[in-house]
Amino acid sequence: MIKKNIFGDSLKEKLKARNKDRIYKFLLAGGDIRGAIVHGTCLVNEMRANHELGVLETLVLGHAYLAGMLMSANLKGEDRLSMLIECSGPIKGLVVEANAFGEVRGYLKNIPIPVDHPLEDFNLSPFFGAGFISVNRSLKDAKQPFTGRIMMEYGSIAKDLANYFMTSEQIPTSFNLSLNFDSNGEVNGAGGLFLQVMPGADEEMVDGLESMVRDLPSIGELFSGTGTPRDVVMNAFKSLDPQFLDDYRVEFMCHCNQDSISNMLSMLPFEDLKDIYENGPFPVEIQCHNCNTNYEFTQTHIEKIFRKRYTH
Repeated sequence: MIKKNIFGDSLKEKLKARNKDRIYKFLLAGGDIRGAIVHGTCLVNEMRANHELGVLETLVLGHAYLAGMLMSANLKGEDRLSMLIECSGPIKGLVVEANAFGEVRGYLKNIPIPVDHPLEDFNLSPFFGAGFISVNRSLKDAKQPFTGRIMMEYGSIAKDLANYFMTSEQIPTSFNLSLNFDSNGEVNGAGGLFLQVMPGADEEMVDGLESMVRDLPSIGELFSGTGTPRDVVMNAFKSLDPQFLDDYRVEFMCHCNQDSISNMLSMLPFEDLKDIYENGPFPVEIQCHNCNTNYEFTQTHIEKIFRKRYTH
């Protein structure tokens, strides 16, 4: 993966921005509620730069990245998950992958998203249309991945994921996904919150929690200033005695590289590889969907791949 440089020559600014991107896991009400909150302003901006996104595309994929990170908070070791949306609206769909190391990547299926008239608000429902949302978990000790799939009812990643957990896993869940744009359309704050009610939790406490979530200020707006994830949790849920468990960095990261793309080329059907070798056009350009990195292969590169394949 090759990240586009959004920081210029300022190493200090780069480190400062990336160090803020963290996910915090916590408990409320003595463990009756588990949660996670993520600060993802830098990773959303790096995602936007690499995928060359406008405001609408950044909002959609940014929400998906934040949701992927929040769902990955309960993964361990080499566990990973993916979220797939397939829809009839102009977005067409998206794919996001996240792992237990705090890495996230993914892409929109339709860029740019067609817009018939200027946006009046950030209601994304018309852009999703009818569709399905799927979550796939690949756990190290499981014999096979677990996949759940439901129809989208709201055209909102946050609301439809909450419905997914309630429908598929019978766990009352809340997502809050937020991007804040400045007057120039730049993202100056991005974050999300994830809460799950554990079995046996007091119903009155849960009702109170719903009210607290509704009254939350914009997380993206808070993160555009001096607000921190700990501040948000402590201020919003002080009465539920927040207990922080762990925190770690999160990052827009894809592990593609020239060698892995070369290996992929070598596995093409022999006749297809031969056609590329003989007819080009050169350089052969291959783009990674997940991070939009472009890899170029000269005729000499392709010849080496072809000769190696031919001798086997």
